[in-house]
Amino acid sequence: MNRTLHDKTPTAALDRRSFLTAALAGLGAASASAQAPGQPPQVSPVPTPRDWSRQDPLQYPDPDIVALDPRFRRYIVGNTVIRRLHFGTLWAEGPAWNGVGRYLVWSDIPNNVQLRWIEEDGRVTTFRNPSGYSNGNTFDFEGRQLSCEHGGRRVVRYEGNGTVTVMADKFQGKRLNSPNDAVVHPDGAIWFTDPIYGIRGNYEGFKAEQELPTAVYRVDPGSSQIEKVSDEVGGPNGICFSPDYKKLYVADTGMPREIKVWDVDKTTLRNGKRFVQLDVPGTGAPSAADGIRCDVDGNLWAGARPGVQIIAPTGERIGMIRLPETCANVCFGGTRRNRLLMTSSQSLYAVYVETTGAHIA
Repeated sequence: MNRTLHDKTPTAALDRRSFLTAALAGLGAASASAQAPGQPPQVSPVPTPRDWSRQDPLQYPDPDIVALDPRFRRYIVGNTVIRRLHFGTLWAEGPAWNGVGRYLVWSDIPNNVQLRWIEEDGRVTTFRNPSGYSNGNTFDFEGRQLSCEHGGRRVVRYEGNGTVTVMADKFQGKRLNSPNDAVVHPDGAIWFTDPIYGIRGNYEGFKAEQELPTAVYRVDPGSSQIEKVSDEVGGPNGICFSPDYKKLYVADTGMPREIKVWDVDKTTLRNGKRFVQLDVPGTGAPSAADGIRCDVDGNLWAGARPGVQIIAPTGERIGMIRLPETCANVCFGGTRRNRLLMTSSQSLYAVYVETTGAHIA
């Protein structure tokens, strides 16, 4: 037996936890030391070269999980790497985690299907075909799936018996544009964004005339009445609540590209303002958040070049995850909901993090 591998004395070998802690500290220190006060972080947006089609080992910690601020170090799991779980979509969007079924559902919009990744064995199956060119997906507090359909220009709910309930398709007698993303409130209300991306051409839906200004809406759980809560966003895209549901975040992929935040006052919004405007770390090139989700500490995880960018509740960017493809949306899943799942152009990626998602999907 090799004594150097099994001897428990301090001089025999480095303690595993100490080693990983030291490695993480070194990574964080390298990131922090490269950033002068008030200056953009001096990091590369280019991911580390690797063959994503294979499962070759990679030295821990993963070099593409980058601390831009010391506050992000606590969320890095030192002995895990980013994994590609699936390849083959045309444009992947709308991941949502089903805790009961232990699966992720997401949309491949141009292929007009929804796919499902099953945690138990890693299989990917076609979940819904056709899908109405669905974009964003989520689950309500009763476990029913909600989908934003470009094709039908509507928000629908899939019932337990297989029927489809239309939750929203018109406002003041006019057709919605192309609902993009939705979230649910504990009171049962559905909040969703309605940009024009699905009706601009025939690739992600059906080209059509715009009948309504872009806006953010709320569907009342009792009356099913649709209320417009904001028209301040030129390209309303991703949407999520803060952990306590007292704030609402919306990613604006119009102009200017930014993430906005409001205070939630029961059924209305007030005090809207810019939360953050993103660029590509290390270059200053423009970037924009697509899908967004909060963790339990209130950090915002945004699909934005060069992969995922993480923003503290105070609005400062603290970390990033570099990916080889444009990341559209993210969600937290897995048995302990500590696995970040990322829909990125043609692929689905995942990485374990030292936090959990704030909400149910």
